[in-house]
Amino acid sequence: MEIKQVIDFTQTHLKNEKTGHDFYHGERVANLASQMYLVDHADAHEDSRVVAIIKTAGYLHDTIDEKICADPQKVIDEIEELLPQVGFNELEAWDILFTIQHMSFSANIEHHYHLPLSGQYVQDADRLESLGAIGIARAFTYGGKHGNKIYDPEIKPAVLTSHDQYRNHVETTINHFYEKLFHLEDLMNTPDAKKEAERRTAYMRDFVREFMQEWNV
Repeated sequence: MEIKQVIDFTQTHLKNEKTGHDFYHGERVANLASQMYLVDHADAHEDSRVVAIIKTAGYLHDTIDEKICADPQKVIDEIEELLPQVGFNELEAWDILFTIQHMSFSANIEHHYHLPLSGQYVQDADRLESLGAIGIARAFTYGGKHGNKIYDPEIKPAVLTSHDQYRNHVETTINHFYEKLFHLEDLMNTPDAKKEAERRTAYMRDFVREFMQEWNV
């Protein structure tokens, strides 16, 4: 299945994004999610419809993100029109739309949504993008863009209890590691993602450990 229209749609909607949720992030999520699916399902084919669903949700997921999209419902309506044009049937389109609307970390703080298998790979790939070297770079880019301090020992990490609290509490970028990023390893759905999350989290813990040693000279 040809998903060039999906790629073009994503490029158009994320062309001005500068907080780590840009087109290249979507592209990495799409590629990583499909690669992990193929590793875990040796009998699957790269040109299968499942892989097309995974890649499409990977590309599109941040086009409706409330952090960067002024009118998510408007973009959802556009995606509903786009998916049949690409060739997805009603059930496939539902899987994609359900995934991108329910996969985010913030959407799952109070209620854990059970995603379709394709969506679990997209969710895992998106979470892996918050870990490792790229995860560190994205965390500081986002924090700087939103005026967060790098670190302040007077501001303690919060226990996240709701979507609204997560969005509105005072945080620092280093606290973000303790509040969210170090927890993602335990939230992975799929076998290959769990292994990769362990590796990336270890790298990230080493970084934060080094940061704190330098801070406390």
